[in-house]
Amino acid sequence: MTTADTRRPPGRREWLGLALLCLPTFLVSMDFSVLYLAVPHLTADLAPSGIQQLWIVDIYGFVIAGFLVTMGTLGDRIGRKKQLLAGATVFGVASVVAAFSSSPGMLIGARAVLGVAGAAVLPAVMALVTGMFPEQKDRSRALAIWTACFMTGSTLGPLVGGVLLEYFWWGSVFLVSVPGIVLLLVFGPGLLPDQKSPSAGKLDPVSVVLSLAAILPFVYGLKALARDGWAWFPMGALVFGIAVAVLFVQRQRHLEHPLLDLGLFGNRIFRSTVIMFFISALVGAGSLLLVTLYLQNVTGLTPLAAGLLLLGPNALMIVASLTTPRLANRIRPAYLIAGGMVVAAVGYLIFTLTGSASGPGTIFFAMCVVMLGTAPLAALANHLAMGAVPQEKTGSGASIVQTATEFAIGLGIATLATVGTVVYRNNLEGSLGAVPAGAANAARESIDRAVDAANHLPGIQGSGLLAAARDAFTSGLHVVGVISAVLCAGLCVLVLRAFRHATNAHGGVDETTQQQTSTDPVAETAPTTEQAA
Repeated sequence: MTTADTRRPPGRREWLGLALLCLPTFLVSMDFSVLYLAVPHLTADLAPSGIQQLWIVDIYGFVIAGFLVTMGTLGDRIGRKKQLLAGATVFGVASVVAAFSSSPGMLIGARAVLGVAGAAVLPAVMALVTGMFPEQKDRSRALAIWTACFMTGSTLGPLVGGVLLEYFWWGSVFLVSVPGIVLLLVFGPGLLPDQKSPSAGKLDPVSVVLSLAAILPFVYGLKALARDGWAWFPMGALVFGIAVAVLFVQRQRHLEHPLLDLGLFGNRIFRSTVIMFFISALVGAGSLLLVTLYLQNVTGLTPLAAGLLLLGPNALMIVASLTTPRLANRIRPAYLIAGGMVVAAVGYLIFTLTGSASGPGTIFFAMCVVMLGTAPLAALANHLAMGAVPQEKTGSGASIVQTATEFAIGLGIATLATVGTVVYRNNLEGSLGAVPAGAANAARESIDRAVDAANHLPGIQGSGLLAAARDAFTSGLHVVGVISAVLCAGLCVLVLRAFRHATNAHGGVDETTQQQTSTDPVAETAPTTEQAA
């Protein structure tokens, strides 16, 4: 890989380049959460079905997950800067199309294209940062800033969405990324270095197709079965996705340059970290969507007020994450992360104390506890994962971790939101009373449609439907809170078993360990990927 001269410390050009690279990182991460508060508005305008609404929200994350490793390999071949600028261009155009979508199908398609563009941007940015800062100390600072930008984008997404929705229509949440994309396209060609890998692996189109053919049918089948009950078509889609996933794995085992390096999973530390990332992201994304819907449709907050309320817990997580590495120098990472998972589990259990007539204070406190508990994992997990991977395979390891995280975000929205929807519909059925058939059918779709239908009904009918829908949705939030708490408790056990030998914030593994000159416990207990393969 072409990098900067390792004898020269990074100068003004490199740090300005890093600042520029933070723009697409911020925008891509913000797109995960900026749409949450816009869901009620676009539902009222486009009238999507319940399944279409879920696809509008989660297709972005799933497509990113499906293409992330592919784009990493492609960037090695065509050049990271070229891929970044091309991906950013597509991202900007797709954002405009999404903003002016006139149907649910059009919006879903635009979100899918945004996912492809986002998958092109993220690995290109990380590779450019790594090449621009070859020295470990400078690279650590640069990657820490990059990670903070990613977290800040996700944190500010609901707030930015709330501000825009206070004054503009729902499509404005997509247009907010366009000015940043323009700045990147104007200054990127002259400021960013061109990097290619001379030993890049060949891109296998069959593996690309197989990965997408496994992910999308599986998720569709899972959501359709959970929402509508037994049916042959979604069951067939589910089985088809599993079968294709098996074919994908078998193909990766026999390729010289696989899209997914399965040998890395033979390392216990790395494997456990990927599982930890996956479950944590799944729980966090799924519960956050339900929380935003609860705040708007049950407690009656405006999008701006809901965004401001969610800013507090997320800001607390960022501050706690920045202070965690200092604590990890005194406390074993396993104990820090496991303790945090216990705290997060308590926070999710507080969800069960919310009521359909209560204010937002309880959910605010619950989210603060959850974010505080999640902070040690967010701060230390990357160090643990990369410390257990051989230096020559850190790129593959990072791609796998990021892919697992992005896929888990989409799957969390699909599964936990679907669970909440199932509980909502089951509890609503016995409470509809004399509500007209059209309004009742709309209410069964989602809480957003129920609120909209209630606003168009007279007097007692409207208030009765609204109260029933709010009670039913709150019951769904309670169930998801309990499920999330159980998963956090399971993570606590996993962390204590897998990382008990890690002795510092970097998992006890540094550059000398990767060169096999250290006697760190993690390096001694974790098998190398060559042995595992």
